[in-house]
Amino acid sequence: QVQLVESGGGLVQAGGSLRLSCTASRFISNMYNMAWYRQVPGKQRELVAAITRAGSLNYADSVKGRFTISRDDAKNTVTLQMNSLKPEDTAVYVCNAVHSFIMSITYWGQGTQVTVSS
Repeated sequence: QVQLVESGGGLVQAGGSLRLSCTASRFISNMYNMAWYRQVPGKQRELVAAITRAGSLNYADSVKGRFTISRDDAKNTVTLQMNSLKPEDTAVYVCNAVHSFIMSITYWGQGTQVTVSS
């Protein structure tokens, strides 16, 4: 079992920055692909950014050039640096871990609220 705990959300003005962190309860290096999703009430959960165990990156078109995902396996942490934030980035951001070989093994965090005011 892996527990994921997010932190770093909050209220920021448009154009500002936030840095989200997701810390896993145990060792994730070389075992899990990691990702950030976001959820807005009434809408489908959206993939924001993903990083594989090998370091390959994937971003939603809406955040390319503004958000950066990274991982520090020594610290069991995945970080999402969000710059040039827009009101439409407002959502609950949720951390996800998927086992690299057994994709049915997946974990979700509780989420952290990000609110961007105009």
